[in-house]
Amino acid sequence: MRRFLSFNDFDWVLLGLVLVLSVISVLEIYSATLHTKFVGFDRNQVLWLLGGMVAMFAISLINYHRLLDIAVWAYGFGLVSLVAVLTVGTKVLGGRRWIKLPGGIHFQPSEWVKLILIVVIARYFSNLAGKELSWRDVFKAMAMVGIPMLMVLKQPDLGTALTYSPILLMGMFLGGISWRKGLILAVVALVTIGGIWASGKVLKPYQKARLTSFMNPDDDPRGTGYQIRQSLIAVGAGGVLGKGATKGTQTQGDFLPIPYTDFIFAAFCEEHGFLGAVVVLLLYFFILMRLIQNAQTAADLPGTFLVMGVVAVLIFQIAVNIGMVVGLMPVTGIPLPLMSYGGSSVLFTFLALGMVMNVRMSRFVN
Repeated sequence: MRRFLSFNDFDWVLLGLVLVLSVISVLEIYSATLHTKFVGFDRNQVLWLLGGMVAMFAISLINYHRLLDIAVWAYGFGLVSLVAVLTVGTKVLGGRRWIKLPGGIHFQPSEWVKLILIVVIARYFSNLAGKELSWRDVFKAMAMVGIPMLMVLKQPDLGTALTYSPILLMGMFLGGISWRKGLILAVVALVTIGGIWASGKVLKPYQKARLTSFMNPDDDPRGTGYQIRQSLIAVGAGGVLGKGATKGTQTQGDFLPIPYTDFIFAAFCEEHGFLGAVVVLLLYFFILMRLIQNAQTAADLPGTFLVMGVVAVLIFQIAVNIGMVVGLMPVTGIPLPLMSYGGSSVLFTFLALGMVMNVRMSRFVN
């Protein structure tokens, strides 16, 4: 039996699927920015992907139990970084979400906090394994996730804040919360959301408009409904085979908003059609299945919790982004993993995959 980690045990199939999706991302970003002021973003994405690859291999060599051991310190650092954003962060388009670092690099702590929460929740619920979750246990977990979520909402960044919730839900589900407690929490959550909506103190007016415009985008086709309408036009215009790379009229004509980030799937559908969309969705399906398989074969419960935390975030982001593109979800600014342009999102995904790889490789360590 091997005594040390070996890259022979690396999930090369998973990495191959991720790389295929990453190449598709770079090509689509190139096409979507070809006739815009954002020309060259595809090259930036390549650099982020290369950096992500290095980070993934590096973190795959770190025993995930060590990450669990420093979870409390990492959580504290995450909260401090979110406070720093609110106090000295760079303000762009009315929101403070980034800290400007030397060299013109913008650091977005809210993306990294997702990774920290995955580790923190995995440690918390794995330590509670074997006992019935009490209300005290549940409220502690809710506070762990709720505090950074409220801080991110303050920036304001509704999309990223929402991505914290599936980590908590997955932790409680795997932790064995009773159906009665789950039902009570669901009712309380609905009442709370209704109260928040009615109060008008948490959500900004533009956030409310974005959350409701997807139901009737034609009510304000030039305002809050514009993004959804243009996205639906782009998806429908692609037909079965698409118009071809760099030939999408909605994308190249600058009708489709931010086609290299939030609406990159709409741009891809216009240029590669229904068949292209099916290929991308199948890639996501196979990636998620490989991740779940790694969770099932983890050496211990903390490893399973870590991998399933990653799965929860990815499923949520994929479902919400694609749902938004086809008019089934509100526009929340949640990026499509491994497709949307953005350094913080890319690095988070690859670091998360690095943790998964370590859980897999640790199965074979004596």
